[in-house]
Amino acid sequence: MKIAFVGKGGSGKTTLSSLFIRHLAATGAPVIAVDADINQHLGAALGLDEAQAAALPAMGAHLPLIKEYLRGANPRIASAETMIKTTPPGEGSRLLRVREDNPVYDACARSVRLDDGEIRLMATGPFTETDLGVACYHSKVGAVELCLNHLVDGPDEYVVVDMTAGSDSFASGMFTRFDMTFLVAEPTRKGVSVYRQYKEYARDFGVAVRVVGNKVQGEDDVAFLREEVGDDLLVTVGHSDWVRAMEKGRPTAFALLEENNREALRRLRRAVDESYRCRDWERYTRQMVHFHLKNAESWGNAKTGADLAAQVDPAFVLREGLSAAQPA
Repeated sequence: MKIAFVGKGGSGKTTLSSLFIRHLAATGAPVIAVDADINQHLGAALGLDEAQAAALPAMGAHLPLIKEYLRGANPRIASAETMIKTTPPGEGSRLLRVREDNPVYDACARSVRLDDGEIRLMATGPFTETDLGVACYHSKVGAVELCLNHLVDGPDEYVVVDMTAGSDSFASGMFTRFDMTFLVAEPTRKGVSVYRQYKEYARDFGVAVRVVGNKVQGEDDVAFLREEVGDDLLVTVGHSDWVRAMEKGRPTAFALLEENNREALRRLRRAVDESYRCRDWERYTRQMVHFHLKNAESWGNAKTGADLAAQVDPAFVLREGLSAAQPA
């Protein structure tokens, strides 16, 4: 299952995504965590020190390897250089699975041991001074989108992506790649403004959005969020001494997280697991193709010098049961 955490900057989405990742790992579930935010803080939220977080390989730096591996023997893709972030898989493409080992994970993922489990952590890489004026952060996130396009995951497997803040999440089609999107909102007018934007954008694509109210201090805050977002409000989270200790670099065992917050995490997982029955691989593939054709026409064809519409395999539908890595 693919899960995104979105919200305005400072809403607490990275903290909540890290807590959800810890919760999943504590149950023994296989988890891939992806830091796709322009501010790379997920590693620190999962307990890495500065040196360990800085040592995480940047997915964007390994984009040629990712493209070459995923291209496989797909006859519609002439070369890795003609692949863009939206290139969809087809017959002959190599696919990714959560539980497997492959060259993409070898290059881009690192194992992180948590209190009660272990996860794979991947990161787009930070936006550096050398990128200023010459690069767009969405080019880095493109490596994540390409991997998600080629990912075949099951109901008991989890890929959790900490997305970039605000409406920047809509700069590509990646917002349609998830089974569940948790929008973290504070009980303020600014806090719910991103929700309105996200809901409007997501409506036409059938994207499931549930709101997690954060920094909630009382019933008045809950009532405000309920009035603003209605039934999309799934759960609220208040002050946490455990989180405060973690942010000070003095974490205690995850088992000591407050029970009300543990129950909130259980509700998030139930919502994710229940979304499995709504999975529609044909729609998922159509949306993938839709955004690929848009990108091909707007900039991809000119950049690569190729007709990228020809990369679309009209008979191919990404789905469970496909080979994890089709032979080259």
